[in-house]
Amino acid sequence: MPQHTPPRPICGHCDGFPTVTITTGQTTPDGQHQTITANCPACHGTGHTTPTRAHTRIGALAPWPT
Repeated sequence: MPQHTPPRPICGHCDGFPTVTITTGQTTPDGQHQTITANCPACHGTGHTTPTRAHTRIGALAPWPT
């Protein structure tokens, strides 16, 4: 039986559009528009955030080893 992984949350900074191409206004010698690519700094170009563990999120300490 296949196991399904839950979908990861979409990045709140880029709303799932992590990479954009920006025209610089210059043209190359063959007439093409010169562009640069920019990635979202929060998700590093993935479009998703990594869910945090519950203990980390609420600030709880891990139990001591016995």
